[in-house]
Amino acid sequence: MSLTFIKTNDCARQSVAGAGTSAEILNDALCGAKNVLAKLHWLKGNDTLKADAKSGTHELIYLMEGDAIINLNQKDYPVTKGAGVYLGPNEAAAIRPGVNGGTKLLQLIVPETKD
Repeated sequence: MSLTFIKTNDCARQSVAGAGTSAEILNDALCGAKNVLAKLHWLKGNDTLKADAKSGTHELIYLMEGDAIINLNQKDYPVTKGAGVYLGPNEAAAIRPGVNGGTKLLQLIVPETKD
C-alpha cells in the first residue's frame, strides 16, 4: 500500500439541498480506499445532516469546528468541537448547527466486516 496525501481543501464540494455542502475526501478514486468513505460537511443556518448507517455499515461523525445539536432517538444533545457520534447498522442521527452558526463535520462510513 502506498502513502497518499489528499488535499482536502481541493476536493470538489457539492451543495446538498437543506444539508449545506459536502466533499468526499476519502474514496476509491482519490486513493484506492475500497472499504471506507469519508466526507467533510459544512452546515450553517437551517442546514441539517441526516446520517443513517445503512444495513451493513458503521458511521462515525466527528465535530471538527463550531457547535451543533445532535438529535438521537428524538432527543437533542448540544455538542461542541471534538464531540462525535457512532452509528451502528440501521441507526440514525440528525445534526444541525448550534447557536454559534457554522459547523464542520467529518463523516466516516465503513462497511461491517464478517468474521
